[in-house]
Amino acid sequence: MRFTTMLAAAAVGLLLGAGSAGAQQIEKKDLKLAVGGKPLLYYLPLTLAERLGYFKEAGLNVEISDFGGGAKSLQALIGGSADVVTGAFDHTIQMQAKNQPIVAVVELGRFPGIVLASVKKAGTIKDVKDLKGKKIGVTAPGSSTNFMVNYLLTQNGLTPNDVAFIGVGGGPSAVAAVKRGEIDAISNLDPVMSQLENDGDITVIADTRTLEGTKQVYGGQYPAAVLYLKPEFIQQNPNTTQALVNVFVKTLKWLDKASADDVVKVLPEEYFLGSKDLYKSAFLHSKPTYSPDGRFTREGAEVAYKVLKAFDPAVAGAPIDISKTYTDTFVEKAQTLVK
Repeated sequence: MRFTTMLAAAAVGLLLGAGSAGAQQIEKKDLKLAVGGKPLLYYLPLTLAERLGYFKEAGLNVEISDFGGGAKSLQALIGGSADVVTGAFDHTIQMQAKNQPIVAVVELGRFPGIVLASVKKAGTIKDVKDLKGKKIGVTAPGSSTNFMVNYLLTQNGLTPNDVAFIGVGGGPSAVAAVKRGEIDAISNLDPVMSQLENDGDITVIADTRTLEGTKQVYGGQYPAAVLYLKPEFIQQNPNTTQALVNVFVKTLKWLDKASADDVVKVLPEEYFLGSKDLYKSAFLHSKPTYSPDGRFTREGAEVAYKVLKAFDPAVAGAPIDISKTYTDTFVEKAQTLVK
């Protein structure tokens, strides 16, 4: 009830305001945003919003802290060192199970874009069942790359305890872990996976860069990266929240029309892992994953809940209300404010 009251109060405040969010008083201009693996294509909308100047245009001064994986950025929010996070939708469900609610306010990715692959140096690993006893590299334990493997293991008669997860990050360190033979399989994102494919280092087992591949893994559309925050932040800073959502909706609209050349012109050189052409190819692989408008779907949220219940005892044993994991209030208003 307290959660619902806070969101309702925020919504009323928005409805009473006139004009754009920029014309309203932003309660908190200086923000600390946490992310786990900023150069990954999973979080491309964040870097684009920053590099295109949309945060500053909205009157926001956003300090971005990049961590080794999504679990660590979540910890920053819970610990109070971050105000908001661009992270996996999964965390909104998991934290409700722990009675520490967080709320997604805009969807950046409509499916994950995560790829699970075996490392050719490790020998014969043809499918998920062959992963038993193997070392699997993920961006960070407890992150969405970890969750995908957990689910696939449970669907193939195994458990997460049947493998060893190793955090390898989401950039050159992940590529190096494969090339040095430190792991037997890897669950990661572009541009890492496209580079490893291009170099012939891996064999793909599961691929959620397309809607078809996502349905094969999860059984339906699956929300990926979102902007999430604590409900009390929304209550105290409704105009700031709206301004943030406006920025991301504007970015998604730009991205929906952008070519690979448009994107690489905006990004820093270090994102390309040594090859701009390879990055362009990785972007084209991942472009279908991005939401065109930031809207959530109940179906997607329910699929995420089903997946987490399969391997997370805390989620399976808790009374989860999916409607409290996200709100459409700010995204819907952004549709009228952002052209």
